[in-house]
Order: sequence, then C-alpha cells, then structure tokens
Amino acid sequence: MGLTIAQKIIKNHLISGKMEVGEEIALRIDQTLTQDATGTMAYLEFEAIGIPRVKTELSVAYIDHNTLQSGFENADDHRYIQSVAKKHGIRFSRPGNGICHQVHLERFGVPGKTLIGSDSHTPTGGGIGMLAMGAGGMDVAVAMGGGAYYITMPKMYKVNLTGKLNPFVSAKDVSLEILRILSVKGGVGAIIEWGGEGIKTLSVPERATITNMGTELGATTSIFPSDEITLEFLKAQGREKDFVELKSDEDAFYDRIIDIDLSQLKPLIAMPHSPDNIVTVESLKDVKVDQVCIGSCTNSSLSDLLKVAKILKGKKIDDSVSLSVSPGSKQVLSMLADCGALSDILASGARVLECACGPCIGMGFSPNSAGVSLRTFNRNFEGRSGTKDAKVYLVSPEVAVAAALTGFITDPRTLGEEVKIEIPKEFKIDDSAVLMPATPEEAINLEVLRGPNIKPLPKTEELKDEITAKLTLKVGDNITTDHIMPAGSKILPYRSNIPYLSKFCFAVCDETFAERALENKVSIVVGGTNYGQGSSREHAALVPLYLGVKAVIAKSFARIHVANLINAGILPFVFEDEKDYDKLSQGDELTLKNLHSSLKEGKTILYNKTKNETYNLVSTLTDRQIDMLMAGGLLAYTKK
Repeated sequence: MGLTIAQKIIKNHLISGKMEVGEEIALRIDQTLTQDATGTMAYLEFEAIGIPRVKTELSVAYIDHNTLQSGFENADDHRYIQSVAKKHGIRFSRPGNGICHQVHLERFGVPGKTLIGSDSHTPTGGGIGMLAMGAGGMDVAVAMGGGAYYITMPKMYKVNLTGKLNPFVSAKDVSLEILRILSVKGGVGAIIEWGGEGIKTLSVPERATITNMGTELGATTSIFPSDEITLEFLKAQGREKDFVELKSDEDAFYDRIIDIDLSQLKPLIAMPHSPDNIVTVESLKDVKVDQVCIGSCTNSSLSDLLKVAKILKGKKIDDSVSLSVSPGSKQVLSMLADCGALSDILASGARVLECACGPCIGMGFSPNSAGVSLRTFNRNFEGRSGTKDAKVYLVSPEVAVAAALTGFITDPRTLGEEVKIEIPKEFKIDDSAVLMPATPEEAINLEVLRGPNIKPLPKTEELKDEITAKLTLKVGDNITTDHIMPAGSKILPYRSNIPYLSKFCFAVCDETFAERALENKVSIVVGGTNYGQGSSREHAALVPLYLGVKAVIAKSFARIHVANLINAGILPFVFEDEKDYDKLSQGDELTLKNLHSSLKEGKTILYNKTKNETYNLVSTLTDRQIDMLMAGGLLAYTKK
C-alpha cells in the first residue's frame, strides 16, 4: 500500500513507534517557532532543561502577539526573548517584522520538513508542504534541545477539490465549508491532506489560509502537495533551492475522503461564537456592522491585501464602520507601499495597524459594547475580541470589505465586476529584522536579561497514589483555552507571571473560580466534549497547576491541550459512561485511589463521597506519559 504525503514525512522523521493509527510515535523535529505570548514560558522551560544551544536545523523566536507596550511587562518579555535567543542559537524576529506564520511561510518554510510551534496555527506551514504542528511550549523546548516530539499516529483524511472558485469566493470560504462539514471536533485524531485538480487553481497563500484553519477542526495538521505552484512561490521568495516535490502515492489509503466542488461554493460566514457556526453571507444580508478587521495569520498575505486595496480603490468606507487592516509581514506592508495599494487602503478611511496579530488575540481594536465585528480571523470565541458581549463573525477579505463599504453584512458578489490582481514574480526580500544568534564562543559570556514580571515556573510534585479534592468547577462542551486562560491586552502582558495570571483563570465561565481554587488548595475540574479546543497555550494547563488542579475529567479532550495537561503533571481522565457527567455537581468531594496501578490498567474509579457514588474513568496513556505524570510532568521527567 502506498503512502500519503504526511505518512512519507513521518516515515522520514520517525525515531520510534509504529506508524499504526492510535500508536504513539516519536518524531525528529527540523524546525521550531515560538511567539511572545507563549515564548517566554517556552524559553524558561528550555533554560530549565540546561542545554546550552538548540539542536534543531532552525529555531525562530517571533514577537507578534504582545506588541502593545502599555507598560514595562511586554517590553521586558521581548528583551528576555531576544537575549535568550541570542545566547542559545535562536533567530529573533523583531516586533513589526510580522506574524510568525506569515513570515515563516515566506522566509523559512521548507517542503518535507517537520515544524512544531508554540502556537496552534503552526499548521499554516502545511500550505507549503511542511508537516507543521502546534504544540505546547514544553514540547517545543524539548524539541529545541534535540528531543523527540510525541504524537498519536493520526488517521488520514483526503479532501478532493474540483473546479475553480468563482469571483468574490475565496480560500477562506473553502476553510469555512470544511468546518461546516466536519465541525470544530471533526478533525480530531486526523491529518487532512488536500488534493484533486482544484488545488492547481490555489496559490501557496491561499493554501496556507486553508491549512491555517484546519486547526479549528481539531486536526493534528493539514497539508498540501509541494508542486509547481510551491516552486513558483519559493522562486518569488528567492528560495528555489528549498523546493522538494511532494505528492501522495496513487494507492495511498485514506480513512475518509471528502469531495468539494470549488465552483459550487458561495461566500460563507461563521456566526458567533464558534468557527463552525456556518451560514451563507446572503442569508444574513442587512445585519448592521459596527467594525471590520482584516488581517491575522489567516488572511494577511500580499494577495489578500491587494484584493482589499483593489476593491477599496476610489471608495470610502461607511461612516458608521471602523475598519482596520493588519499586514501579515513587513514584506507585505512594504510591497503594498511600493505599488500604491497602501495609499488606496488609507484613502478609504481604513486604519492600518502594525504587522502583528493585534485584534485577533484581543490586543487592541476591541469592538464597541454589543458591537457586530466582521473579522478575517480564525476564531470568534466569546470574549476573545476583548469585548465580552461583542458578536464576532468570521469572513473572507472580500466579505469584510463589502461590509466596510456598505455598513451591513453584504454578499461581495453584488459589488460588481471580478477583482483581478497581479502578483509579482519576485518579492521584496529584507531579512534585516531577523537577528542572528551569537556564535557558541560568543554566547558563553552573554547575559540573559530578566524583568521583574518574569516569575519562575509553577512547582510540580511526584504523583501521589491517592487524591482527594473538591469538584471546584464544572463546565460544558467545547470549552476553549480562551475560556480557561483568556487572552486580550489586559491579561497577555502577564503570560510570564503565572501567580498574577491565575486571577483570570476560567473568569469567562466563573469569576470566582481562582479564589475558590486557592481556598480549596486541591481541585478537580469536570468538562464536556472537546475540552481545551483552540490555542496551544500551555498557560491553560500551567495556571490550573498553580491553582492546585490535580485532575481534569471530561467527555473528550482536544489534542494539544491534553498533551499540555500531561506535560504539567495534571491527570486527564475521560468518562467511560458520558452519562456520569450529569451525576456530578460542583462542590462534590471526590477521591481518586490506587492511581499508580490504575493508570497502567487504563481504568480508574472515581469516588464521590458527597453522593456516595462511584464512576469509571478511562485513561489512554502511554507508558511514557504515565512515567511523566509519576515524575510530576515533562520537565521533571526530562531531567530524570
């Protein structure tokens, strides 16, 4: 039997394990990336391991999330990351150089290589044929030290594209269509490969938009072939030497095949508050819009913004709408300026923000109270925008511009003739904002600079055989990492200060949780299906660890979050019978006994002292994961 593209890359990077679905495998990692919201913790963890220099082919530290320097905290974190990168062999992408995924795609992504990043949208690299996966900071730290990255061998899904997109329908609509088909949990445990004759009509930036939003499916990653279109993109970036052709074998097996006819797609929109709450744009016409945001790692490429500029040229945005445009990289911004497109955007009344994540991570440009905001982003979780009662919709750049011009949700196909743009054969290359690390000899005497907001990692302890704790919080289905550990301009500056950050843990669900958890000292949290979906932020595990959470019991978990829980030494359990979820109440006193033996058996009994009941729990942990939990988490295990 032949192999898929992903299976070929896995085979070439396999260190241990069998390539059988459900089996744990260890992979050699070629490249890593971090960003500043997760990077400070990742580098603290790397320092804790004690390895003097990274062992990957390439590691890059990006500053793109916490760029709003309203106090010393973010600036101190940036200084720390720059100094630790210089000392330990990591390239440093300065603030303003761009969003990690956009810059990495442009300047560093290589087909056939493995990449993990401390950001859940790292699968953007699949648009260029990389096996690119989001991971927790500890996993990235270990990979930088030369350690393997462990995943469960995924299933393989194939999406066959036929036809060609009609005018004003874009790659974002393809992303929304697959979310409509599969839902936010439909890709869990799978790698999604895109193929069919229709992919030949999609550029690398369009492919990257699609792989970027594969994250919202819960997929391990998404990937496109590396073909003549990939070569054209690499040539334009002056990186033709990095090209490797990649395609699946004709007799490769896929666990599921989905067919999408591009010519049949209409402009789509994700309604509040989930990326899979999909309807057609035309079904929502005349909904009043207050704000429009264009950008993010999903839709901030040169081609995206050239289309935006072309539609805006000679027009003014509606008086009632506030429009922001965030170019994805310095390269994109400078090329927009050189060709005059930036002037067209500015003349329309738009506000051009810096090359950063910005509004997508809640870092400024929050909507007005109960405002309707259309965004070309990848997530519309409740409160993520920074305004708790905002109604955030996810759309393509074309739909976004149509709304900005009319003041209402508007089908862009009503705007007139097809917008045609010309992409340059050669892109403007200037890597001066990516600082090279010191040589090993120079690094010996370099100091790592730490500000007062950077606090030590939470302490862990070896797993006890018995845990008795109160059920301190019970939550429902599709709890995101934004629920567990919110983002936004008021909270993000404290990502390197776990004690202070803990005040905001689960605040979206229950503002009293942190206080109650500290009072209880030891806690158990219960959740529904797809617990921990969304961001790769390990803070959603580290902060509960600091607050005394010893176990999380759920109906099911998202891939990256369950790995982060184990890395932090927190026990993840699944209900054997989901009906038992309904029997538990917040405040119940619970006990987990004989943990050392029951984890190896895969079944643990939960005792409810308050109700005098017992429930069966399941844990599908590998021997390595059990050893990690016994040691108190990944760092303690690695040191041992």
